[in-house]
Amino acid sequence: MQRLYFLFFLVFYVLVPGHAQEDSLSVNYDTERVTIQKISDGDLEKFKKDPKFDYEIVESNPTWWDDFKAWLGNLFLRFFEWIFGVDEAAGALALFLRILPYLLLVLLLFLFIRFFMNANMSAAESSSGKKPLVSLSEEEHIIKNEDIQALIQKALDSQNYRLAVRYYYLYVLQLLSEKKFIDWQLQKTNHDYEKEIKKPDLKKAFTKITRIYDYIWYGDFDIDQSQYEQAEIIFSDVRKTLNNA
Repeated sequence: MQRLYFLFFLVFYVLVPGHAQEDSLSVNYDTERVTIQKISDGDLEKFKKDPKFDYEIVESNPTWWDDFKAWLGNLFLRFFEWIFGVDEAAGALALFLRILPYLLLVLLLFLFIRFFMNANMSAAESSSGKKPLVSLSEEEHIIKNEDIQALIQKALDSQNYRLAVRYYYLYVLQLLSEKKFIDWQLQKTNHDYEKEIKKPDLKKAFTKITRIYDYIWYGDFDIDQSQYEQAEIIFSDVRKTLNNA
């Protein structure tokens, strides 16, 4: 019965003209005159130069450095988000996390520079892995404080002829400094001392023993007693020249 009433109401509502007219939509027509807006090339040029309207996507292949920075940044980001929580990693903390990898890189670079500046120069290690017995950090102490002739004899007693040559060369530098032929400084090189010596015969002799010293000490060349005695003759001549100067 309810379905019959509903069907009767629907037919009555649709077919009766009065209801159809009452529910018909009224249409209003726009009579305003349309004005066409023209855009010139000059107007477009202003927008082309504005970076806000630059939607061009420039694709670039990330380098290994970019990948490393991204990996390091994500690593610290996850670490701090694990500590503080994901929601808290925002605002000032998020900014700090973004710049933290760069701060750490700067710190690491500073530590490396400081390490190499403070590290003392040492003789090059040989392929056999032997280390120099005397480093340049000890050179100043030896020249200014030690009895170098006693050190030479001690090295000879232990048959360490290479080390004896080392001490003998330092002894020559000590004599040159005492006689004011050179101004000994830790940062100077043997070539610097060679240029400071103005006496021709002494300069020639010093150049010769420097060549021998570089070959034996920095070249990590082991010598026996006879080879040392040959080198000692040349060193002794320089020492005698300095003692008589």
